[in-house]
Amino acid sequence: MSQGMTIRATAKAVGLSVDRAFRWRHRFLGFLSEQRPTGLTGVVEADETVFRRSFKGQRKSLPRAAKKRGGPAPKSQEGERVSVLVAMQRGTRRATDHVLDDLSARTMTAALRPEIAPDAVLSTDGNPSYRVVAANLGIDAGCFVAGYDGPGGDGVWHVQNVNAYDSRLKGWMGRFHGVATKYLGNYLGWRRLLDRFQDSVTSQQFLFHALQPEYVNS
Repeated sequence: MSQGMTIRATAKAVGLSVDRAFRWRHRFLGFLSEQRPTGLTGVVEADETVFRRSFKGQRKSLPRAAKKRGGPAPKSQEGERVSVLVAMQRGTRRATDHVLDDLSARTMTAALRPEIAPDAVLSTDGNPSYRVVAANLGIDAGCFVAGYDGPGGDGVWHVQNVNAYDSRLKGWMGRFHGVATKYLGNYLGWRRLLDRFQDSVTSQQFLFHALQPEYVNS
């Protein structure tokens, strides 16, 4: 897991069945998924990214017809995408993320409230919901509009760092060929730890942080 190996590669390496390796993986990831940094301060970039909704591994009671693995999700089909809110303290590897039920300002505020410091300044794109989020949190905010300022933003207001994190996240997730949506939060927690150590986390460090949640902010 410190190497980000797939289930089958893990099972082969440690001599377990695929099912048992899967169960053990999620025992550890269940701890990591709830470990998020608190007190994000300074300029905090926030943006949303999306993943395809997946019922991988679910054979009964599918809410729709099964799709071929790796096939594109129809853009026009409601409910086929899952939104993830990502926030990162600029100049650090301190990132947090949340799988959202919707993109309302109320939902985003509830997600970020435990993790944003009172002196933080939110840097976002032109999504007007973030102005409401900042007001709800009682913090300052600045934004850019891509149509006017370009994708790189306008001076200090940009989300380049959080978008780079999203790119690393999705590139890493590609090795799993689709993750079941019900386990998405677990994989997000896994990636947060790996990214924090710049993909050089040791097995000992992985175990320490998975089993010692009080050290999440150290």
